[in-house]
Amino acid sequence: MVRFSRLGLAALFAATLAAPVARAAEPDKLLPAEADTVAYINFKQILDSDIVKKYALDQIKQALAGQDAKKFLEEIGLDPMKDVDKVWVGMSGSTPDDTKALLIVHGSFDPEKLFKAASAITKKDGDKFSMVKDGNVTMFKYQPDQGNPVYGTVVDDGTVIAGTDKKLIANALKQSEDKKKAPIKAELTDLVKQQDEKASLFVASLVKGKLDNVNLPQVPIIDLAEIAKGLPKTNSLSFLIRATADINLEVTLGMKDEDAATDMGAAVAKLIKDVGSLAQTAAAFDPKAKPLGEIVKTLKSDVKKANVTLSGKVAGDVVGKLLAPQEG
Repeated sequence: MVRFSRLGLAALFAATLAAPVARAAEPDKLLPAEADTVAYINFKQILDSDIVKKYALDQIKQALAGQDAKKFLEEIGLDPMKDVDKVWVGMSGSTPDDTKALLIVHGSFDPEKLFKAASAITKKDGDKFSMVKDGNVTMFKYQPDQGNPVYGTVVDDGTVIAGTDKKLIANALKQSEDKKKAPIKAELTDLVKQQDEKASLFVASLVKGKLDNVNLPQVPIIDLAEIAKGLPKTNSLSFLIRATADINLEVTLGMKDEDAATDMGAAVAKLIKDVGSLAQTAAAFDPKAKPLGEIVKTLKSDVKKANVTLSGKVAGDVVGKLLAPQEG
């Protein structure tokens, strides 16, 4: 019996080591100091997930194999399926007009090919593309038909960046040369570290004061009044997706205090109940709405201290039904 128990414990320990363990995300050091929202995309993990392999990988490969796309990717020496690893985005601003953003792409790149391709594009379409200098920094500038220009450059053979203004690019290049951590706000750093680096995607945002005047839509049967009351008391918002054989989602509202979290938690629980009733009714009238009902059944809410979390799952077979409802 003693020997069996020891073997059982050893097997349990080995299984624990083999299981995926959440790892606190460390904010990218190139993120802009003024950022109030950080997004992260684990590109390689998404492509390697069972659900993408089953339902989307062939379509992605076909799109990249198109004549124009293939030619462009060959010119810049990039294979997105192999060379792109992770993507970070740092954003700030309260409206689309004042939003600033920096895109940070990590992977394996050929700087020489990238600059050569950029130079060729500027000669071919000089009205939209140009090479500009900011001090000793050479950047690639794209001017769309409408809106502000976008600037980009290569940091090294492992990083490419693009931003909404030259200052963001210059600061990121400077940050790449030192060993300091990301200069973002302490509250945002803490929020990012609460996310899982092994997740497929997450967004972490400081929203204090930004939701004060949000007008929620009027939805039949569903009363959003209590949700609306809680929005001005929301300090942070995070959204996380894990793609495996299924898709798991988590939305977390960081409230100003525990009382606000209790009230918002009750409002979210009621919302789940109301949406469930609506989904059941919809499925009764239209069989195509059945997958939606299956998703709603997985929704759960939880309140821990000042945080309210809404979680749910989209099963792999449900994804298949949604993509090909005629076969469901």
